[in-house]
Amino acid sequence: MATTFSLEGKALKLTSRADIEPHLKDLPPNSDVEEFILQGNTIGIEASEALAEVLVSQSKLKTVNIADIYTGRLIEEIPLSLTSILTSLLPHSNLTHIDLSDNAFGLRTEKPLVDFLSAHTPLRHLILNNNGLGPFCGTAIANALTKLASNKTSAHPALETVVCGRNRLENGSMEAWAKAYAAHPGIKTVRMVQNGIRQEGIELLLTQGLVHCKQLEILDLQDNTFTVKGGKALASVVGQWTVIKELGVGDCLLSSRGAVLLGETLSEGKNMELKTLRLQYNEIDVKGLKALAGAVKVLTKLEMLELNGNKFSEDDDEVEKIRAIFEDRGLGELDELSDMEDEDSDEEEEEAEEEEEEKERVVKEAEQAEDSNVAQEKDKGVDDLADILGKTSISKE
Repeated sequence: MATTFSLEGKALKLTSRADIEPHLKDLPPNSDVEEFILQGNTIGIEASEALAEVLVSQSKLKTVNIADIYTGRLIEEIPLSLTSILTSLLPHSNLTHIDLSDNAFGLRTEKPLVDFLSAHTPLRHLILNNNGLGPFCGTAIANALTKLASNKTSAHPALETVVCGRNRLENGSMEAWAKAYAAHPGIKTVRMVQNGIRQEGIELLLTQGLVHCKQLEILDLQDNTFTVKGGKALASVVGQWTVIKELGVGDCLLSSRGAVLLGETLSEGKNMELKTLRLQYNEIDVKGLKALAGAVKVLTKLEMLELNGNKFSEDDDEVEKIRAIFEDRGLGELDELSDMEDEDSDEEEEEAEEEEEEKERVVKEAEQAEDSNVAQEKDKGVDDLADILGKTSISKE
């Protein structure tokens, strides 16, 4: 049984050495502690240096939880504190799991994070949730993970888990994240919810990154934006994940067309280990529902299907078919349907989707035209004005 040293949730304000040393007296050098938890306290620079001196000697550490340890701290304190702590953890060959969530990082803490993540080859599980990274720092983190892959050898464990949600990663960091996942094909769990990733970024992430992760078991991309483009991308790669157990794409504007494509692909029977499918609040209508019902027939291990908040009636025949399938198996259920929207006709939905795609195309073409032609058009306008002024001047003479 793992030995744990925990100060979790004590709301301690640890600023000086004198503040933290009494709490570390039960953590002697080279102890048997495998899990260290500091979550829910607040630590300053001097206390971090004292903590680092103790952590560096804990050779049996496997898990470190330093989530939510900077509440009330000045932003200038965080990089120095984090550098001390992470540097002390680098030598630990048994340390495979680190949780850095709920700390306000951003660009100021890029260096200590990158230095650690690119070099700590034993790393298997990274939890970096709600840190305010933004696309620039998010790119740096992804690049660090790509470098980590090149530093790992056959003697090191594969990276298995990346949780990086609520970090405003956006499209700007998706090329880097795609490369990172492609570099870690053994990854099993990816959770990147609520990151402001739009359809182009989703497409890039899926088709150039996660498609290479054949051992993927959990993928949660909820509360980003797919639309039809992202739905097509998902349908094109989901068949590669033959051991996937949980797929979360709820609240992603998947659209009914996206749901049809996903349902048809899942019906091919390449994802027979799937147990949880989250598709709530995705503007799925009866046509999409019908395709998903076909997938439910095939996915014999499916235990939970979330479809609330879509565009069909909870009394629809296809809903009843899905419920009947679960009942016959005695396994699984359709979640309680709520917030269902009035169903639109297929024609109306297709027209709306086509209109949205056309708008996106026109905007892109206009932006490209503006970038390439604005200087030329401006010059032509100046020349025309000069001609007019010249002619006026001649006529006056």
